[in-house]
Amino acid sequence: MNGDLQRLKKLSDQTAIVGVGASKQGHFPDSDPYTLAIQALHAALDDAGLTKSDIDGLIVQGPGNVSFVRMGEMLGINPVAGATFDVGGLATGPLIQQAAMMLHAGLCRTVALVYGNASHAEGRKFGGDTVVTPGREYSSAFYYYGLTSPGAASAFQTRLHFNTYGTRPEQLAEVAISQRRHAALNPNALKREPLSLEQYMNARFVCEPLRLYDYCMINDGGVALIMTTTDRARDLAKPPVLIAGIGRQDSYRQSSMPSYSLWRDTMPRAAEQVYAMAGITQQDVDALMIYDSFSINIWLSLENFGFCQPGEAGDFATTDRMSLNGDLPVNTHGGHLSDSYMQGWLHQVEAVRQLRGEVGVRQVPSAKHIQYICRGNLCSTIVYRSA
Repeated sequence: MNGDLQRLKKLSDQTAIVGVGASKQGHFPDSDPYTLAIQALHAALDDAGLTKSDIDGLIVQGPGNVSFVRMGEMLGINPVAGATFDVGGLATGPLIQQAAMMLHAGLCRTVALVYGNASHAEGRKFGGDTVVTPGREYSSAFYYYGLTSPGAASAFQTRLHFNTYGTRPEQLAEVAISQRRHAALNPNALKREPLSLEQYMNARFVCEPLRLYDYCMINDGGVALIMTTTDRARDLAKPPVLIAGIGRQDSYRQSSMPSYSLWRDTMPRAAEQVYAMAGITQQDVDALMIYDSFSINIWLSLENFGFCQPGEAGDFATTDRMSLNGDLPVNTHGGHLSDSYMQGWLHQVEAVRQLRGEVGVRQVPSAKHIQYICRGNLCSTIVYRSA
């Protein structure tokens, strides 16, 4: 393990995000993932002061069959290398890590990571299917048990947490309420109206015990990042945001079922990697960007990455520590629950803009380190550092 960490440390601070961009977020009946992604890419290139002719690495992702080959054709570019990773929102962190490794190895000089999502236009749903279609995600014998969607799996984990630790729905409500407060300060967020505990508790169940406000939104949009090496980044338009640490741990056994270990087999190992590589501890993290397709993801990430002990996330939330005025703000843009559902990509944009000091009234003062965490059987995490 020590040898592996030494190799990882050689990658620390050697690559950077130099441009971020996003299309408009919302409901666009005539949209498609490619058009929205390209809009975001142009914004990211402008942000970096680059043009598409500078791109020699192209990474593309989105729900459904989004092709990096087709994207390159539409852009009219011939990069050295292209890539994708078709595991939904679990791909976001690994693809950024892959870009960092491509740059560090000298395969590419400038990598564009481009994401397009037309889930609303395409009629995608996360609340569960009523018909079993063989070959589709989550289509298996486990439908018999009602595990027809990612939401059902998260509902199982929520009930397990409630029953194991005595945590309560009123505590889980604080995740959605806190992030809605942050979204109210974000002019681009889709849900900015106040959310009260009473509204949360009176909302319908989608998959009990998860209510409507525990679920991510379904909307359309595009996001793009531009990455390059740190030495080149210092000559570009905006201050670079460095990739200080990365961590990843996979587990494929029983991966079709909800994790009854609450991912305590993957997330702590990724935590060990990322902090060792970045040379920091949890106490040095100024804010967290946590993948929150469902509210329970926040609790499991806090516990498994050592910000609180197993079973303590409910109390952590209700003490207001996750708010902008708390000691560890979480999802300062509103996250998937209130900002927009872009499978973790807007979390990266928020981290970059926070570290540049560009987000106005929701700015975390003197932010130096911001961490992204994505839970799951493919757990990934990134520590970003201001230059």
